[in-house]
Amino acid sequence: MRKGRGPKSDKSRQIGYLTGEIEMTDAATTPTTNQIYKVALASIVGSVIEQYDFLITGVIAATVWGGIFFKLPGLAAVAAAIGVYGLGIIIRPVGAFIFGHIADRRGRKDAMVWALVLMGISTLLIGLTPTYDSIGVTAPILLIIFRLFQGISFGAEFGTASTWVVEQAARSKYRAFWGAWVGFAIPIGLLLGFGSVIFVKSLMTPEDFNAWGWRIFFVVGFLVAIVGLIIRTRTMDSFVFEQHKSQIALLKYPAAEVWREMPWTILRTSMVNAMFGGAFFLYFVFGTGYMKAAGFTGNQPEEIGLIAAGFMLVFMLIGSLLADYINRRTILLIAAVVFLIFALPYFYLVNTGSFLLATVAEVIGFGFVFGFGYGAIPTFYTENFPTKYRASGASAAYQIAQVYGGGLISIVAGQILRVYGVRDAYLYIGLLVMCYAVLAIIAILRTPETKGTSLEA
Repeated sequence: MRKGRGPKSDKSRQIGYLTGEIEMTDAATTPTTNQIYKVALASIVGSVIEQYDFLITGVIAATVWGGIFFKLPGLAAVAAAIGVYGLGIIIRPVGAFIFGHIADRRGRKDAMVWALVLMGISTLLIGLTPTYDSIGVTAPILLIIFRLFQGISFGAEFGTASTWVVEQAARSKYRAFWGAWVGFAIPIGLLLGFGSVIFVKSLMTPEDFNAWGWRIFFVVGFLVAIVGLIIRTRTMDSFVFEQHKSQIALLKYPAAEVWREMPWTILRTSMVNAMFGGAFFLYFVFGTGYMKAAGFTGNQPEEIGLIAAGFMLVFMLIGSLLADYINRRTILLIAAVVFLIFALPYFYLVNTGSFLLATVAEVIGFGFVFGFGYGAIPTFYTENFPTKYRASGASAAYQIAQVYGGGLISIVAGQILRVYGVRDAYLYIGLLVMCYAVLAIIAILRTPETKGTSLEA
């Protein structure tokens, strides 16, 4: 039960929130813009590392791992490597469950700190894994184990980080904008990832890059994780969680409770992120390999990705501001419809062999769809669950989508790639992700609008 608050004060707080006014009695607990900024910065650090590693791992898996970790012929080795990449995505709900529980029991900050510890260690171990020629079949086994631990740590990031920031900005009229800081990590991580790949490749021969150069990215990811750890340990928890903890008994098993009480909310909202998982794989993991098969040479695919990531950041900022000005569902619907329409035309533009047209395709298909939609995604997930298990619910919904919207697509696409080859596989993969766009549109239409919802109720 609440302590020291009667029905009248609860009602007045609700009215004050909805009208954008804060009660004088709550002024001391309302975070300042600077306090919101500090939490947003702390959350984005780990999320940037996640996206950096996500991109780097996808690119390296598709281009390097097959030849050094698997003794298989041709595309079978590439399919195996992409499969390992997919396993790291499929395991994410386990991380969402573990760290969601920690976040709802001990606090959002504690969960984020321990997730970053696991992320840094597992990323470093991937970078240090010996090749098949050095230790035989033990090499791919170790790679799979370390990739699974990395996936568990990634499972903690987005849902809990979004909860941490959006709760801190619960009384701000720019709640979607502050929540989008977690999303900003995606284009920033991609810019760092593609920039790093282009820079490192320019310093060495392709043989050296495949032999040892690729490991540099994972060592750098570990070092940046240490910096992020320092920042996070020096940051406060969200005021909504602290207030909730002082007024209401915490659930003993929040990660299990949210599945018992809100299973359909988890499944429905997960369909939205499944579409974005499909978009990421289509345009960046498969898309990079497809561009090379279409005749783009050297670093051109990475340069195109770098440009698209820059536009994505701009679109994400615009999407977040419009999500505050209009609502969350409209922004998500626009992104889903564009993705549905553009999934196949993207490949026709790439097939022209024109750097300019391929860049336009990537900017529209990925930069806009992902960027504009993700302007609303962090608040969309956070606002759909109550404080008592908000981190667990948001993390579960976000990460199970990674299983069938990211990991499953990676594995299925790897087999399609093996059977049809790069140049013919695009039609089947494009139709596959279009199904996810349709599911996302249905889910968005069936989900109530959450703009204006009180996160303290």
